[in-house]
Amino acid sequence: MSNFFKLNKLILQIFFLYIVLLTGSSNSLEKYYRGDSVSNYFSGILTLQDYNYKKSYNFFKKLENLEDNHFEYSISFLETLVNNSKINEAFKYSKKLQLKKKNFFQSDLIIISKYIKSKDFQKANNLLTRINKNNYTSLEELMSLIILNWVQVEKFNLNYYEANEKFKLINNRYENIKKINNIFLNCYFDTKNVKKEFQNLISDKTTDFSRYTFFYANYLFKKNLPKKASFILSEKLAKHPRNLLLNQLYSDIELKKQNHLKNNFECRNVSNIIAELFYITANALASQSFYSLSNFYINLSKYLNQNFYSYNTLLAENFVRTENYPKAKKIYLLLNNFGEHYSWHSSKQIALLDIENSKIEEAIKNLKKSYSNLNTPNVYQTYDFAQFLKNNEKFEKSIKFYSKVLQNIPKSHELYPKAKDGRGIAYEQIGNWVKAEKDFLDSLEAKPDQAYVINYLAYSWIEKGIKIEKSLEMLKKANKLRSNDGYITDSLGWALYKLKKYKEAKVYLKKAVQLMPSDPIVNDHFADILWMNGNKLQARYYWKYVLNLEETDKNLKKKINQKILNGPLSLN
Repeated sequence: MSNFFKLNKLILQIFFLYIVLLTGSSNSLEKYYRGDSVSNYFSGILTLQDYNYKKSYNFFKKLENLEDNHFEYSISFLETLVNNSKINEAFKYSKKLQLKKKNFFQSDLIIISKYIKSKDFQKANNLLTRINKNNYTSLEELMSLIILNWVQVEKFNLNYYEANEKFKLINNRYENIKKINNIFLNCYFDTKNVKKEFQNLISDKTTDFSRYTFFYANYLFKKNLPKKASFILSEKLAKHPRNLLLNQLYSDIELKKQNHLKNNFECRNVSNIIAELFYITANALASQSFYSLSNFYINLSKYLNQNFYSYNTLLAENFVRTENYPKAKKIYLLLNNFGEHYSWHSSKQIALLDIENSKIEEAIKNLKKSYSNLNTPNVYQTYDFAQFLKNNEKFEKSIKFYSKVLQNIPKSHELYPKAKDGRGIAYEQIGNWVKAEKDFLDSLEAKPDQAYVINYLAYSWIEKGIKIEKSLEMLKKANKLRSNDGYITDSLGWALYKLKKYKEAKVYLKKAVQLMPSDPIVNDHFADILWMNGNKLQARYYWKYVLNLEETDKNLKKKINQKILNGPLSLN
């Protein structure tokens, strides 16, 4: 990025002039047509696109009144302000846009959020009823309608039936939003049907509404029904055992933390309800890879409900997806303080981020400490720790924790085949093939259609020169399950090679190379089959290519140097 900032100012000026001429009047360009203004604008845009909100704010802050001629500046600056949690400054800037009649949906939303937060429903209602929505998208119109309805529930002190009539106006194509809104409406008015409505939603078969078990249990807990709340949570956790939000609430209730729930939500607080609406929007945007706009809505959620710490998990995930690891780590360190489940989740994520920065031993040390701090680690936490150790080549240590998992679960448990597979790999890596083979077979007995377990076991047999025919049949099955997986395709081709079916093997090994063009072993296998099919010149070309790959280990290079001279049979 720094190289871009060093571009000749003339180039930046040309870009700037081009953009402004396309998007607005050129009458007032003189004050912006300077190298420093142009540089600040484009630096702000680039750092915003790089999700570096602090830097983008510093660049944009140096520009004034650019919104008069350049609409994109207003959007970018507001996004920067909100994503820096500068909501008050964003509010002031949005009011400035409003006075200039340069407002748009996001700027309107910030003003309305400020009014809702301060419980000034009169001003919120006035703005929502008079703003021009002609430029709103259909989804923006939907959001403004829902917010207006909630504002009017408060402003006019509506009863349930009056409020329900308003919400009926929401288009039926937004069925899931209507279902969620209906829940909050019943919860807000504490209707006689609220429990039934919650049960209907979380039992819905068409969509996963498990998140709303939290709001149901939270409602029950605050109605002084902790046992009922725990029962509802335990039922849902049996089906969704890794749900972080539900696990932490269940733990808080079981520990009788009456006034210390890690996530606080009040049904009677419209600000809290609108915060959840913004979270739904943020989650949908993140699923479509619109991460910066997703962050915008998450930060508005956090502003409207500062005591719902779970919103930070999506924010951290967005930073991980955009490779802004320091920012993600900072959020995970914050979440570390909000209960055992958040602590373990955050510690796992921090460990993975440390590995990205080649701090492997530090990551292992810290995660080990975090695991030891768990009061009573459950089988999922133990399995996660075992996986982490295995994936970082601490095979013997991982076996201990895989075994702990297996000692505490039946064969019917979802973790059984996974733990058997993980432990099997660890045993194979330390040279204990007898135990490894048993674990792989046990895993497949419990869950037969695991393509990668089939592949690992069959390929291991092939490399040992045993059960080649059986391996071939297993790999054909794995290939049907995962037809475009390079590893499985390579294994199938290699089994055919071992059976001296060279023409057939070439088809699969060629496809494997196409799927994994930079993998040393796959390319080595393809070179072997080329040689055996009489294409010796091409084979040498692929072997020389493997020698130049960074991932090629010393032993493979030694073998290849010998094969370049005399072919693969020289190693037999």
